[in-house]
Amino acid sequence: MLCFLRGMAFVPFLLVTWSSAAFIISYVVAVLSGHVNPFLPYISDTGTTPPESGIFGFMINFSAFLGAATMYTRYKIVEKQNQTSYFSTPVFNLVSLVLGLVGCIGMGIVANFQELAVPVVHDGGALLAFICGVVYTLLQSIISYKSCPQWNSLSTCHVRMAISAVSCAAVIPMIACASLISITKLEWNPKEKDYVYHVVSAICEWTVAFGFIFYFLTFIHDFQSVTLRISTEINDDV
Repeated sequence: MLCFLRGMAFVPFLLVTWSSAAFIISYVVAVLSGHVNPFLPYISDTGTTPPESGIFGFMINFSAFLGAATMYTRYKIVEKQNQTSYFSTPVFNLVSLVLGLVGCIGMGIVANFQELAVPVVHDGGALLAFICGVVYTLLQSIISYKSCPQWNSLSTCHVRMAISAVSCAAVIPMIACASLISITKLEWNPKEKDYVYHVVSAICEWTVAFGFIFYFLTFIHDFQSVTLRISTEINDDV
């Protein structure tokens, strides 16, 4: 296990395990508390009512931090690889980082502004998180192909692009169906007119969310050869 997590590999590994736990624990607590229907609630539904709202907020906030740390480390890795053997314009890597960080800010907004309390702000944060996150994975997949075969195997590139494609395909109906729902609520009846929109949107939301998790799982191998050094300098004339 320690060999598997050598270098900086523990960062994406912690992001994947922590985020998965955040979704699963919040879901289990919400269902056991009787606050949501076990069948396909929105992810945000499982973090709206206490006590799960506190768990959801804390864990998603830390997931956003880990996501930002992972994305920045990935940015530095690609930057160094590109300096060693040029394969792409640095602007491409920078744009990817900025979009990823904006997506992490969206996650923070989702975590701190509950769905029923401040729906407009919450939904805005969710849009940032999902749209920027999907574009981030797409750009990183393109970068992976550009750096192949020196820095990535072709199979890794294919896996990343497949996850990106599924996420892109899921995020569109997720947004479209969610926008057609006339009311925000936690309990749904199959006979209600917006129920089908809710189910389709919820399926797509969970698909995209776990798509992100599986995508960051592919970073573990890249991070194994990376080390972090912190340098401290004291200026004598201060």
